[in-house]
Amino acid sequence: MLKAQQLYRQYGDLIAVDDVSFEISRRQIIGLLGQNGAGKTTIMKMITGFLEPGSGCITINGVDVNQHRIEIRNKIGYLPENCPVYAEMTVIDFLFYTAGLRNLNGQTARRAVQQAILKTDLGAKASQRIDTLSRGYRQRVGVAQAILAEPELLILDEPTNGLDPSQIENMRGLLKTLTQTATVIISTHVLQEVSAVCDRVLILKQGRLALDSELAVLQQGGCLLITVDQPPDRTITELQTSTALESVDYLGEEQGGHGYRLVPVQAASLTVLTPEITRTLVGLGYNVSRITPEMRDLETVFREINQRQVS
Repeated sequence: MLKAQQLYRQYGDLIAVDDVSFEISRRQIIGLLGQNGAGKTTIMKMITGFLEPGSGCITINGVDVNQHRIEIRNKIGYLPENCPVYAEMTVIDFLFYTAGLRNLNGQTARRAVQQAILKTDLGAKASQRIDTLSRGYRQRVGVAQAILAEPELLILDEPTNGLDPSQIENMRGLLKTLTQTATVIISTHVLQEVSAVCDRVLILKQGRLALDSELAVLQQGGCLLITVDQPPDRTITELQTSTALESVDYLGEEQGGHGYRLVPVQAASLTVLTPEITRTLVGLGYNVSRITPEMRDLETVFREINQRQVS
């Protein structure tokens, strides 16, 4: 659906985006993460055609963004971090105005505005001026204008800013519904939101793509956690004979016996290692009450990436 190749962008002496490439398939929800200044906003602006890459290219459905900007913008819905709504307009007038900019008229515009208001739960505020709304409701107006034309690609910068817990839950439901027809890219500092709704995560660090991974794979730590009925003096010695393991860490006594963390060598796959370790333990006469991949949360992964030195 979307393909970015060797993107580069520089502002004066600052390299904002440095040789970034990735591909996104249809109907995925992608989390775009990074610390302030990592290059997230620059990449989003390049995808929408508001900013031209210094080098590299972006295509959407095989169409080059820079060469066909008007055509591409008709396929994209965009919510900037600070949504440029017209505060003196009512919600419904603003959405009809946006519909006109999207070349939606008559019954088509009325249906589009009605659906956008319904999806963002703005019915009770539709006739109010935007400058009288809370930040959370203004944010919902921004989302409404982004989804108005049923875009193929939806880019949302901090979509849950200012929303209360109930509104955040509604937003999560909306995002999952939107993937029935659209690909969604979310940039946010709230890592819990990425964990809750995203299929995949792209993490930027100092303008470079530091990680591109399916979320389910990312959260597996690459290590095995086991619980057996034998103490460490024997168990560690037996397990260290395996060439597939780099180290064995004792975690202490726990329910069911003694816990261990098995760190595989870099080339070892957990799908291969798990049955191998199971056979070894059973062959030694151990009772195994647990053998499972170690799971890590997104906050841990994000912190590890940002602690690394940039090469």
